[in-house]
Amino acid sequence: MSLLEDLRAARRLAGMRPVEALDDAEPALLFIPDISGFTRFIEEADHPQAPHLVADLLEILVEANTLDMEVAEIQGDAILFYRLGEPPSAAEMVEQCRRVFLDFQNYLKMVARDTGSELVAALQDADLTLKIVVHYGRVSVSQIRNFTKLLGRDVIVAHRLLKNNVTGSEYILLTEDYLSTQPPAELARCFSWTRLQQSATVYDYLGEISYRYAYLTPLRLLLQTESDNGKLPTTCRIKVRRVANVPATFAFRVLTNFRLRPRWLAGTSAVHYDITKAYRPGTSYKLDLYNGQIDLQAVQRIVADDHIEYVEKVSHWRLFPNSMLIYYIEEVDDQHCLISIEFRYGHVASPLRTIRRGQLRRLRRWLGQSMRQLTAFCEGLVIG
Repeated sequence: MSLLEDLRAARRLAGMRPVEALDDAEPALLFIPDISGFTRFIEEADHPQAPHLVADLLEILVEANTLDMEVAEIQGDAILFYRLGEPPSAAEMVEQCRRVFLDFQNYLKMVARDTGSELVAALQDADLTLKIVVHYGRVSVSQIRNFTKLLGRDVIVAHRLLKNNVTGSEYILLTEDYLSTQPPAELARCFSWTRLQQSATVYDYLGEISYRYAYLTPLRLLLQTESDNGKLPTTCRIKVRRVANVPATFAFRVLTNFRLRPRWLAGTSAVHYDITKAYRPGTSYKLDLYNGQIDLQAVQRIVADDHIEYVEKVSHWRLFPNSMLIYYIEEVDDQHCLISIEFRYGHVASPLRTIRRGQLRRLRRWLGQSMRQLTAFCEGLVIG
């Protein structure tokens, strides 16, 4: 029998099965954060670092996942997340949207401090922000080679809802299919910080899709205002400080030498990086830390007359998504400097308070040990 005949026989056999046997769709949450202003930014920035910044922002969205969702696909400026099973509560959904929006905006504020950059000028003109689509329906999960593909009408609905009747570009849109799973009183309580408004859009072949939407703009009140004074936006942070008996510029050279990280950063056994790109802006590298591995990226270095600041973005640290390591060196005199190491994080990725507290205690000990080892290592190099 030929291959074509085999395929036809398989189709005939499928046609004799009960409909229930053919329907492998499962209930699932579909969650799409979409970057508004993306196209304008890419077209007008005309800067080699623009695509890398967009990649960073997409990674911020992936790392801000508090609902344990899977990534189905990334298409340009949007990410399709999904989670099979029961829908999350309204409180969980609001917390997820809050986390995505604040992490995204705080990272933009940090990048925007470099006011002399052409990239930042284009970033300000584009006014990048987020709109978020939330839908609950049924999907079929297919494995195509090494790729996972979501299929079904509800997947199409979620994508089409990115084009809708809502004015503005900074909002969350929730379909009635999701909202109907939540108690009305709970919805009212969880969205008390904004106002849910009713609307609908008619789509070809899909008909009218009803939804409610709420503007995310009130969340901007939660953004830190320190950046107005030239400082980084503050979220949760742990900070350690220590005086080192070395010049500030010497301490900075040690800090930015990736090869030396295992010599002073506690728990680090190895570092992996491209030696040809080690000192370029945006350089990424990996650290083998205790029993796992984290990714870091050098995102900013500021060398001023009275201080030096060096910032790294931390990725793939499961308990501290979207965190940053900030090194601040102040000159005391020609032979002494004050070094600060600050760890900033959006949240601790555990629902249990005892685990969160325990992780923060361990984090503080880790920073303290790293600081002691850094100053001792620097002073040992100078003496040697």
